[in-house]
Amino acid sequence: MKFLSTRGKTPATCIDAALVAGLAPDGGLYVPETFPPVNFSTPSTSLADTALRTLSPYFVDSSIRDRLEAICATAFSFDAPLRPLNGSGDHLLELFHGPTAAFKDYAARFLAGSLEALRDPDAPPTTILVATSGDTGAAVAAAFHRRTGFNVVILYPDGKVSPRQAHGLGCWGDNVRAFRVEGSFDDCQSLAKRALSDEALRAQVRLGSANSISLGRLLPQAAYYAHAASHFHAAHGEALNVIVPTGNLGNACAAFVARRMGAPVGEIRLACNANDTLPHYFSGADYAAQSTRATLANAMDVGAPSNFERLRHWHASDAELRAGFVAQSIDDATIRDTIRNSPARHGVVPCPHTATGLKLLEDLRAAGDTRPWAVVATAHPSKFETIVEPLVGHEVTPPPALAASLAAPAESFALGNDYDALRQVLAG
Repeated sequence: MKFLSTRGKTPATCIDAALVAGLAPDGGLYVPETFPPVNFSTPSTSLADTALRTLSPYFVDSSIRDRLEAICATAFSFDAPLRPLNGSGDHLLELFHGPTAAFKDYAARFLAGSLEALRDPDAPPTTILVATSGDTGAAVAAAFHRRTGFNVVILYPDGKVSPRQAHGLGCWGDNVRAFRVEGSFDDCQSLAKRALSDEALRAQVRLGSANSISLGRLLPQAAYYAHAASHFHAAHGEALNVIVPTGNLGNACAAFVARRMGAPVGEIRLACNANDTLPHYFSGADYAAQSTRATLANAMDVGAPSNFERLRHWHASDAELRAGFVAQSIDDATIRDTIRNSPARHGVVPCPHTATGLKLLEDLRAAGDTRPWAVVATAHPSKFETIVEPLVGHEVTPPPALAASLAAPAESFALGNDYDALRQVLAG
């Protein structure tokens, strides 16, 4: 199978080259030339087995095809349970059981394992450059920490992530460095994209990407949607509709990929915070990136979602794309109310991002929608204790792996919103 750039100015390439490059030379995002059909009618026992079934068609021509099973077993070694909500028939797809308590752990670990398997042991180290709005950086840091032949540079917006998120970005040391950028996530993302497209820099330094722009982040995330939907369909005979808290659109794109491959995923709804670029577009306005606004759901503070380029590539027209998705914006006051009421209403304490999805679910039920829905729980609420605990009135205990990272010392470095300064860091 070949992989194309969304911008159409790069020759089709193999998956190995697409994974190593991260971003296509023309600045586009890599996508598979087709969506291979997979029969998900008989669910796999484990998430790792579903991941192998989902990913194998993309790796038929890969040099690491024979190592794919082992990579999946490591990356998907923790479950993604579909948890019933308060006997209502609604569900929460819990994706926060990994080492950094966020959904990005699965794909970051898969990408790290794949790039390690692809690496020439005699080659100089690769620097993995990642921009983060809060959770991606920690997942990438954990996945690549102390892996031979890799360094990690994390860019995050100074003062715009939670204290525990910031600690989780700077607590690794060794081959991982975290930089506090004077600006927004979109500024961090622009800096990273510029570096990855800088041919002169790449001639000096081996660069790779682990953001959701990477094909190695997109494809493995389809596995947990296929797993949950196939088990739900086997038990209930219906497709599972999903509500995805949405920032850079990678997670929602993965649900779309799973559906196109044949997983019984129904409608995909996008829950956004006050950064309403996508709600404006899907309600009929022209697509227009916006300046980022700081919100309680900070990992979704994205005004120019990169993966929108993939969605547009996969649809023949704006009308077709708009017909396939609904996006809704949830403001901070409503996020607070949803967190406060969720223990009694749903039987869970959500993080601010998950709360946006729960609010969409409540609106659907109030409007008479009776279809089966699952809200994607993207992060553990203890990562946002300064927001969540005052609203629910009690401490939210961090899971063991997160608690261990919080107990470690953390260090980060200041960086201006200045490409020349970043270039010096990378080339240094």
